[in-house]
Amino acid sequence: MYNVFIMAQKQRDSWGSRLGVIMAVAGSAIGLGNFLRFPAKAAANGGGAFMIPYLVALILLGIPLMWIEWTLGRFGGGFGHGTAPGIFHSIWKKNRFIRYFGVIGIFGPIVIFSYYTFIESWTLGYSFFSISGKLHTLSDQNAMQNFLRGYQGVEHNIFFNDIKWAYAFFTVTFLVNIAVIYHGIKGGIEKLCNIAMPLLFVCGVILMLRVITLGTPDPSKPDWNIANGFGYMWNADFSKLLSAKVWLEAAGQIFFTLSVGIGVILTYASYLKKGDDVALSGLTAASTNELAEVILGGSIIIPAAFIFFGPAQIETIAKSGTFNLGFITMPLILNKLPWAELFAFAWFLLLFLAGITSSVSLAQPAIAFLEDEFDISRRRAVVIFAIVTFILCQPAIFFLKNGVVDELDFWGGTFFLVLFGLIETILFGWVLGMNSAWEEIHHGADMNIPKIYKFIIKYVTPTFLIFILGMWLFQEWLPVILMSSVPSSDKPYVLATRLGLIGFFIILAFLVKVAWRRKEGKNWFL
Repeated sequence: MYNVFIMAQKQRDSWGSRLGVIMAVAGSAIGLGNFLRFPAKAAANGGGAFMIPYLVALILLGIPLMWIEWTLGRFGGGFGHGTAPGIFHSIWKKNRFIRYFGVIGIFGPIVIFSYYTFIESWTLGYSFFSISGKLHTLSDQNAMQNFLRGYQGVEHNIFFNDIKWAYAFFTVTFLVNIAVIYHGIKGGIEKLCNIAMPLLFVCGVILMLRVITLGTPDPSKPDWNIANGFGYMWNADFSKLLSAKVWLEAAGQIFFTLSVGIGVILTYASYLKKGDDVALSGLTAASTNELAEVILGGSIIIPAAFIFFGPAQIETIAKSGTFNLGFITMPLILNKLPWAELFAFAWFLLLFLAGITSSVSLAQPAIAFLEDEFDISRRRAVVIFAIVTFILCQPAIFFLKNGVVDELDFWGGTFFLVLFGLIETILFGWVLGMNSAWEEIHHGADMNIPKIYKFIIKYVTPTFLIFILGMWLFQEWLPVILMSSVPSSDKPYVLATRLGLIGFFIILAFLVKVAWRRKEGKNWFL
């Protein structure tokens, strides 16, 4: 399947070990959503009943897409392509437009990086406020809420009268990200993940064990105990299964947590060698993510909140949003414990490690595109990426209160994930062909994938994705386009964000055209 000119191409970066690539892909997947988004979604959508559509989506969407992306990435890497435009073109050379669909695989990660890095920097800031004892002085939800809003720059109050603290921690976080990606795949991303992932699990296990051993803090309320806390999280309300929203939420969580449909795994897998295993390695990376999400993420914040706030408030807490859960509810819980400063530091360090292993992965598709398609050195590519993304991060920082982050998250982190996943599945199962695709998956594989997945990947997964997109188009597209739920004061900011996204997508598509014209020895304007 690989052309003879491969040997003449420049040497691309590579992973140092099989464990390294597994840790890197797992690090990309294990992010803030594992410890904040998952428990909130599960608790608010039927508890244990949520796990039924969640597992269905994992088997029919998550695992197939994970294998698809690992395989397509390794396949495209053999042609010297590390991003979706080149990889898609390698599969369907007769269709000159397919590479433009691949633009989503560069566009999505950059859009997510432009707001994710700012949110990630909050965890670094809160780590500092925890260990310094500042958070320990906040004893109620009002104070903690005001502290967060002041820190974010949403309002000026007694805690913060400007955004300088948040901006300082954002700058440090941004520079750390750039430093890691500057050192490349092996020397930067792999080294970071080999250190960060074990440390993340250590912090997670410590916090989980502390929650499990909480007992009953208030003897007058014996029902507010850890068993009932886990019961709230895991007992099934099967009536919720009749709601299409629960199934869509579960499918969305699988996309979000496994980092499929973004383009990152495609790029990571492009640095594999032809004989490297993708079947078992991909499954191992996905399993590591699920361990972090289901076991650790499901055992910390919601059960702990139940013990201290009780069944009357827990649903409100579960539905209060990921920011409130992580930066308001959890610090209040930890403030009630001995050694509160250390446990709060462990919590926010866990979130920071989860965040940075994800954010560096979001940078790699753009870096690989510049390196592979324009023959730019990594140093120059990183400098270009840093300048462009630093500028793109500013709206998320200064217009957070105006709905800009929500808008970026919807298009970059939700809608285009599903669309991109559908395109990948069609290319893999129908254009490459299921027999050729099956052979490609198993080349160098250390396991045999059950044959039922030939049917699932070709028919079930694309049908599921079409259903998700169809449901959204049927139920939501008109209100979203018309900004029906956006306050009037925020509509100019949301509209400007949309116009900016459209313009940025056009620029990326233009760069793809220029890259291919260069390769074909033609002028870009012809």
